[in-house]
Amino acid sequence: MRATDTAKKRARAAIEAADADLREISLSIHSRPELNFEEHFAHAVLTNYLESHGFEVTRGAFGMPTAFSAVAGSGSPRVAILCEYDALPEIGHACGHNLIAISGVAAGLGVKAALEPGQGTVVVLGSPAEEGGGGKIVLIKRGAFEGVDAAMMLHPSPGSSAWGNLIALEQLQVDYYGRNAHAGSNPWMGVNALDAMVLAYSSISAMRQQIRPTDRVHGVITNGGMKPNIIPDHTSAEFYIRSATVGQLEELRKKVAACFEGAATATGCRLELKSVGEAYSEVLTNDVLAEAYCENMEQFEQRLPGRAESNGLRGASTDMGNVSHVVPSIHPMFAIPTEAANHTPGFTVAAATREAHIATMRAATGLAMTALDVLTRRAVLDTATREFEKAGG
Repeated sequence: MRATDTAKKRARAAIEAADADLREISLSIHSRPELNFEEHFAHAVLTNYLESHGFEVTRGAFGMPTAFSAVAGSGSPRVAILCEYDALPEIGHACGHNLIAISGVAAGLGVKAALEPGQGTVVVLGSPAEEGGGGKIVLIKRGAFEGVDAAMMLHPSPGSSAWGNLIALEQLQVDYYGRNAHAGSNPWMGVNALDAMVLAYSSISAMRQQIRPTDRVHGVITNGGMKPNIIPDHTSAEFYIRSATVGQLEELRKKVAACFEGAATATGCRLELKSVGEAYSEVLTNDVLAEAYCENMEQFEQRLPGRAESNGLRGASTDMGNVSHVVPSIHPMFAIPTEAANHTPGFTVAAATREAHIATMRAATGLAMTALDVLTRRAVLDTATREFEKAGG
């Protein structure tokens, strides 16, 4: 039996031993959803648990109060396994980040239990604010991935795939400024900021037939005025634009900006259009690591689709995309039993089920085994690095 096979057995045993604890942690995070950069409860629960299991934990890592770093092992290679734990407004953990949180902890526990002294290092990175806050982009800028040889994480969805098909994203803040007037007695004295927003929204809808099939534009009006009898002097909206690559995203942004600018001209309003944070890059899945993950998942009699067959969360985005352009990375999707799509109340319910937990532990074990392939089989890391460089990482 190869040394790697023995290590994988130890990893699997360690994850199985932690099953009940991790289920309790998942449910506690699920029951207390926290938004971008406000994940104080989840941060405390996860860091306390990792520290109690022998990890060297840094709380509030890299200048973010709800980020953390938990390190075990020594020497190189160095593999980062990422956790997410932020939720969505009103619908809570509708993207299953409670499951992502424990999948990272589980994989970290497995790798720690399997590593021999000096064989390598595993870093469990707690990354806040994936849902629009770009926490991983901050981690990149502040050096979290310096010296890291590979990075990986998991994400629940209705289907399984080692290739996520996750695309680039930019968040836009839109504000129109006009002039108040009485809507009944002297509307001609007003400049209607709501007309500008509605016109822009309609222009974008008409534009969709001229954009790529992989492009997405969607938004919500966050301020539409005060009362029907007051001409609105200020309206605001949040829009997301997405495209297959960052380069194509810039082309799409110009088209969308023209819609907003045209509405301002037509209504006489003043437009303020700005990006919120930095763009999320498309995920550059490392084929070598993805194939290793697929091979490891076959130990659970689970055959995942190959790259050509993969759908994943097609059209979704993540700041893990930015990480994947810095270091060889994978972001596999694992199926939990549900017909509900991510970002719906039905998925929130599914993310708390026992069946979803079982699927998470299985995928986390496969991820731990993949990390051990990187740490104990030099040829895997060397090949993954060459593939990463060839792909433009």
